[in-house]
Amino acid sequence: MVVHVFDQASQVAEAAAAVFTAQLLEKPDSVLGLATGSTPVDTYAELIRLHEHGVLDFSRATSFNLDEYVGLPPSHPESYIAFMKRNLFDRINLKRSYLPNGMAGDLERECLNYEALIREAGGVDLQLLGIGNNGHIGFNEPGESFVFDTNLTALTPSTIHANRRFFDSEEQVPRQALSMGIGTILQARHILLLALGQGKAEVVKGMVEGSITPQVPASILRGHPRVTVLLDRAAASLLS
Repeated sequence: MVVHVFDQASQVAEAAAAVFTAQLLEKPDSVLGLATGSTPVDTYAELIRLHEHGVLDFSRATSFNLDEYVGLPPSHPESYIAFMKRNLFDRINLKRSYLPNGMAGDLERECLNYEALIREAGGVDLQLLGIGNNGHIGFNEPGESFVFDTNLTALTPSTIHANRRFFDSEEQVPRQALSMGIGTILQARHILLLALGQGKAEVVKGMVEGSITPQVPASILRGHPRVTVLLDRAAASLLS
């Protein structure tokens, strides 16, 4: 795990976009793992800018998103497919993008199918992650053990509360999601994790310096051979 600390959040976004640029220049048909939430928004804006200036071509790439809410139709503005279209897909020339289907009639079968799609694509080359206040990556919540495959997960009260800001009320926040599992994430060849702000400082310290434990799911990333962590100074403020 290599940790880089930047003075400003904008520099984190620029550095993250540079990692994507290097990946796509080296391998134009890369398989990209993408994330939602507020953290990657500026990175996506930078990718759009680079694409509009002719630096980045996504036409041969494929993307797989980490997760999707259960029960929100694609037309709902807070569904993750709507988020991705709004913040990235509608502005670049990516032709093949996949998210778990949270409206599937058989959610367990959908999880198996999503794993199969990733395998058929050759696996993820570069996986973008954020980190939740409770240490989750994707929607892999703290628990007694790590869940390794794409799965149906119940969101913890802390995650529901954290996501309340995107909805009119906390009651409207979905209680379940489909998420790539820890094992699915760890199979990516390169993992890029971003964290911003003082609110993430404690969990970043646990991820980087604490025990490897399912109580802090992101801590397992320390066992991966190639993880790049990009932080602003506030998120890094509690590191030794």
